[in-house]
Amino acid sequence: MAKTKEIFFCNSCGNEQPKWFGKCPECEEWGTATSESVVVGKKSSSSSISQSLTGERSAPIAISKITYDNTSRIDMKMEEVNRVLGGGLVEGSLILLGGEPGIGKSTLTLQLALANENLRTLYVSGEESAAQIKLRAERLGGGDAENCIILTETSVDNIVAHIKNISPSMVIIDSIQTLYSENIGNSPGGVSQIRECAGQLLRVAKQTNIPMFIIGHITKDGTIAGPKILEHIVDVVLQFEGDSNNVYRILRGIKNRFGATNEIGVFEMRNEGMAEIHNPSEVLLTHFDELLSGIAVGATIEGVRSYLIETQALVSNAAYGVAQRSATGFDNKRLNMLLAVVEKRIGYKMQTKDVFLNIAGGFKVNDPGLDIAIISAIMSSALDISLPKDIAFAGEIGLSGEVRPAARTESRVQEAARLGFKRIVVSKYAKTPQISKIKGIEVVYISKVEEIVKDILKKYGEL
Repeated sequence: MAKTKEIFFCNSCGNEQPKWFGKCPECEEWGTATSESVVVGKKSSSSSISQSLTGERSAPIAISKITYDNTSRIDMKMEEVNRVLGGGLVEGSLILLGGEPGIGKSTLTLQLALANENLRTLYVSGEESAAQIKLRAERLGGGDAENCIILTETSVDNIVAHIKNISPSMVIIDSIQTLYSENIGNSPGGVSQIRECAGQLLRVAKQTNIPMFIIGHITKDGTIAGPKILEHIVDVVLQFEGDSNNVYRILRGIKNRFGATNEIGVFEMRNEGMAEIHNPSEVLLTHFDELLSGIAVGATIEGVRSYLIETQALVSNAAYGVAQRSATGFDNKRLNMLLAVVEKRIGYKMQTKDVFLNIAGGFKVNDPGLDIAIISAIMSSALDISLPKDIAFAGEIGLSGEVRPAARTESRVQEAARLGFKRIVVSKYAKTPQISKIKGIEVVYISKVEEIVKDILKKYGEL
């Protein structure tokens, strides 16, 4: 006879323990214990993710004798999505899409379902009614689409049955936290339920060769809710980012078994849905009439895409004795490191200065190749010297004050030249014949951070 029992799960690795633990004995993470009431004595028909996908006994085989077909990709009819996926959607893949509430996850996936008329899509919603989805589809201009089939269901067993009966070309699950399996006794959204439902969907995707998008909620610290094993199960993890006060959205690849990670797709949230931004540089650069201090344009790279972005800095006297350090869209610890380099190598005292840094457009950038642009913006504000509009920066700053080459400097220089910039400042150690052949832009080489003030601000800047 089945009975209820309290079990503790690790949110990081999914390890089960009969009692509460402070440190997980499996992954050694602290404070990840979550208690759930589960039904024991009830046999699960599909709880093991590692069981054979075909139901047959597996046998070892030499790698030289393994045959395969060339992986075919499905065109999603959205260039930005294809880029992040590595060239299109791979058949039989399981894709996890995470993001904050209201960021546009459901809108984006519904657009994907409506965009391709030849792609028969099963859209499974556990959060909205069919009428609500119909209203959104009409707003997106696809209210009469015949290729999109709506299913409002939360039982993963029923969903699997419908997938086998309908045989769609693609499946969208909105969301994994609302699904439940009858093999698990606890409520939807629990660690064991998410793990079980994801395991069942994985087996179906591999058995039927049907690609699936799974929408996942995120926690307050920005991680996808549920056990970390969920991200290990799926083939691709996508993060949909953006600021609620900004119209731009970024689709970022975190994990991709079929392509490069750290690729991004840029979208603009409009009334008619997500509009693709094919040239992010044009929307990330402010068009102002007069020169302003504290602004420097940096050339950065995400995946294979290079674009220019505006860095804004404000340096003022500390009003309360303790200097403030604030960065929006950039790592605050790296900002503190750069300020220490400025004080040590340039000789400008920063301990009595408030420093505020902002990356334009609501973007979050971790590229060290923006170091020169950030220091240039800081010194431009501190000295009240305006930089010209036609100069860009690309380079990394070391602790000793040396200017190191940014990754793929040539691509950054080409992007700046394409957008009409007259000169770009890079590390002298990045000088190559390929960069010298780029026409329409002057490449200025520097080797030390002190040269930003001595040779760049004083030569090209305006008081």
